[in-house]
Amino acid sequence: QVPLVESGGDLVQPGGSLRLSCTVSRSIFSARTMGWYRQAPGKQREFVALIAVGGSTNCADSVKGRFTISRDIAKNTVYLQMNSLKPEDTGVYYCNTFPRFDYIWGQGTQVTVSS
Repeated sequence: QVPLVESGGDLVQPGGSLRLSCTVSRSIFSARTMGWYRQAPGKQREFVALIAVGGSTNCADSVKGRFTISRDIAKNTVYLQMNSLKPEDTGVYYCNTFPRFDYIWGQGTQVTVSS
């Protein structure tokens, strides 16, 4: 019914951690590279990280070494573990395929990093 649903966003202090989840329709998830994207206030949506069907991953330079993307095939879920969060990580985080399909953008989940 719903292609995907993101969750896990919250208010967190700088240096803190969050784990985002994205539950995806099986028809989309089964054999596709998945990605996380984010949109900061006043900025365009940008790529954050991806994970291929075989498990290989890649992250944007701005989050490399701090964020880790993973997937659980049995649960149709993609995760984004975010550590050492910075104020500039603030934004709405979205899950989608990579490359993205514009018609399946979800509501996203808000991440706010502030002291």
